[in-house]
Amino acid sequence: MKKMIALVLVLALVFTMFAGCGGGDDKVIKIGVFEPASGDNGAGGKQEALGIQYANEETPTIELNGETYTIELVQVDNESDPSKGITAAETLVSKGCSIVLGTYGSAVAIAAGPTFDKAGIPAMGVTCTNPQVTAAANYFRICFLDPFQGTVLANYAWEHGSTKAYCLSKMGDDYSVGLVNYFSKAFKALGGTVVEEQFEQGNSDFAAYVANAKRTNCDVFFSPVSTEAAALIINQAQSQKLGMPILASDTWDSNVITGAAKGTDLEIIVTTFYQEGGDPDFDKGIKKWIEDDKTNLANNGGNSELAAVTAMGYDAYYVALEAVKAAGSTDPAAVLEALPDVVYTGVCGKVVFLDSGDADRNEAVVKKCNTADGTWEYVATQTVK
Repeated sequence: MKKMIALVLVLALVFTMFAGCGGGDDKVIKIGVFEPASGDNGAGGKQEALGIQYANEETPTIELNGETYTIELVQVDNESDPSKGITAAETLVSKGCSIVLGTYGSAVAIAAGPTFDKAGIPAMGVTCTNPQVTAAANYFRICFLDPFQGTVLANYAWEHGSTKAYCLSKMGDDYSVGLVNYFSKAFKALGGTVVEEQFEQGNSDFAAYVANAKRTNCDVFFSPVSTEAAALIINQAQSQKLGMPILASDTWDSNVITGAAKGTDLEIIVTTFYQEGGDPDFDKGIKKWIEDDKTNLANNGGNSELAAVTAMGYDAYYVALEAVKAAGSTDPAAVLEALPDVVYTGVCGKVVFLDSGDADRNEAVVKKCNTADGTWEYVATQTVK
């Protein structure tokens, strides 16, 4: 279906010059970096962007039709906000990007999708996992989806003896609410029971929620929320001696979380896309690159521990290059037509697109926080049959 839509858009645009579409005599290809650098998801957005930036420094040019083109990253801050994300998307359109990468945070991706559709620009999500993201005709993604991730987490909880789950999501957030729904459905199907609560935008006090998880005699705490909220939850969980495992999703895979959890006696398990050690050459190169630049180090949270979103950003950049090379053009319409057929094997695995625009991925990395030294430890690679 995505291939058919892409072809129709190409035919519709073939006689139209896309203003500043990244080509011309200057031999520049513009790739939009549509990520939050502020707001609830700012920490994750910066880490995802780091992978794209590192890949760009590693491969700053490509050969296209016998000529060398420089890859220019056009970066915007969507501020983790759907309405502001639309404005940021419009900026990328006006800058003439051939393809856009991002965003960390499904709600902003969903909001921006129609903007990219209208402009005829392909967008490729890196780690935005809510199914609605690819409802937009031009939106693709390289990550697994939340129905899968929620089922993996529910299976893990059940297989490790949990029968009553406390689930906390952020009100109005597509990612958080959606993932709790998928987890809850899968957990109930296994025979478990669920207690659900939501907190409002801007909430910074999680004491009552942690207390409620204990009061209702739950035996596992699940909360797929931003790193900002997660750090506050960790603080309260330790203060109140939560006494049950905390399960979380890919947003918790951050050194913000390991830093907050260091020195506690909490058990924190997350699902994600990559674990440091998966590709030693990549790990060595990007860690040195982060350590050698104080801005990169700050954007990574103050140390060189790798988040999976950084590795995914790295892969996304190379998938984008493959699409441009296959198109043989910087024209977004041509890139959009070529993208569905791209196959690429990166540090996080093989990327193959389904007709929906989603990646054909059926594996999640499960890891556990070592609270003694504040690092992640690999547990398993999980799939769902």
